[in-house]
Amino acid sequence: MAQPFDIDRTLRLLEVGERADDGTWWWASQTEAGLGTVQISRSDDGVVARAWGDGAGALLTRLPNLVGHDDTSTLMDIPQRARHLMRDTRGVRLGYTGDIHAALVKAVLGQVVTTKEASRSFRALMRIHGAPAPGPHPMHAVPTPDALAGLTYEDLHRFGIERRRADTLIEVARRAKRLAEITTMSRNDAYRRLEAVRGIGAWTSAVVMGAGWGDKDAVPVGDYHIPNGVAFVLTGRDRGTDEEMLDLLEPFRPERRRFLAAIKLAGVHAPRYGPKTAVRKHL
Repeated sequence: MAQPFDIDRTLRLLEVGERADDGTWWWASQTEAGLGTVQISRSDDGVVARAWGDGAGALLTRLPNLVGHDDTSTLMDIPQRARHLMRDTRGVRLGYTGDIHAALVKAVLGQVVTTKEASRSFRALMRIHGAPAPGPHPMHAVPTPDALAGLTYEDLHRFGIERRRADTLIEVARRAKRLAEITTMSRNDAYRRLEAVRGIGAWTSAVVMGAGWGDKDAVPVGDYHIPNGVAFVLTGRDRGTDEEMLDLLEPFRPERRRFLAAIKLAGVHAPRYGPKTAVRKHL
């Protein structure tokens, strides 16, 4: 594995798994073989992993995609204003899980509400309806499609999930097998299949395609803060629209997601004059 490699920031960026007090990472996911858990740690030679459960073998096969294969040196001809951010993220890789259902659950819960609210609902939903993960580390997996498809709006409302997001969660659970097929599809076909589901729009599909499918060019259009952050970094302006953001990101194709990751990891944002939220405007 090429050096450098920052496993902590790579997995934090992907927002999957849990970091234990000893510095190891734990990730639980459903596979075709069943539920599995993998423990991931950094070594001088690369990554060391151990796995438990029926899905152990499948998760170990997915591991190279999870930790990523690349680094920020692949983008060379970029605006001067962006280069310092890209240098600061050397060693951070763009991984993906291959778990479309889990990516969808997390993305749908992130629609319209703040990041804090979405995280609270996600953790509670896993704790109550997710299966305990195999292995010695206490954690729960994302609820299976069958578990979510059997719930009602009233069941989900207790987790702070309003009817529109609840209906979308139940719908994606019912279509889980068809949606899981996008891992074998082309990028454009995968986006079309996702956005054919009621309640999934450009923001949600980009989040899922980045985290679950591995689209390095995914851009979540409709976010409350991202266009402002891009405009601020690249032009110095406090505010930007989705259209302006897409124009500014053109030099970063076909890896626009990498620059958005650099902004996020650096904690850079435009001046905020309103409530401190991370609300998404669209689906």
